[in-house]
This record gives sequence, C-alpha cells and structure tokens, in this order.
Amino acid sequence: MKNNGLLAASLTHRQKEVLQLITEDLTSKEIAGKLGITAKTVGFHKQLLRKKCGNLGTAGLVRLAIRNGWIEP
Repeated sequence: MKNNGLLAASLTHRQKEVLQLITEDLTSKEIAGKLGITAKTVGFHKQLLRKKCGNLGTAGLVRLAIRNGWIEP
C-alpha cells in the first residue's frame, strides 16, 4: 500500500466525498441521493477506494480515514 500521504493525495475529490459519507454510515443509495449520482456510480467509487487502500472493507476504510484525519468529524 502507498504511504498514507501519497494515498490521500491520490484520492479524487469525489472519492473523498464518498469516503466522508461512508464514515457517516450512509448507504450507497443515500450517498447517491446526496451527491446526485447513481448508486452504481457510488459502488464504482467504493471499489476504487478499496483498491487504492489495499482492498480494505468498509470498516477498514473508515478506520484508515479516521486515523489519518481524511474526514471531517
């Protein structure tokens, strides 16, 4: 996995938005509604996030985001 600074820099704005909403415990459908995209597109962003972050699951993504201060409290 990339070092956390490089990893954070490699996330797109949309991926950061999706990650923030994942940490708020929103479903893909809820995230899609907030961002004005489809649930399928949310799934695509989640897949890319997992790949960039070493194939972590949702809980792993949340832990990584919190540990590294990538999300708003």
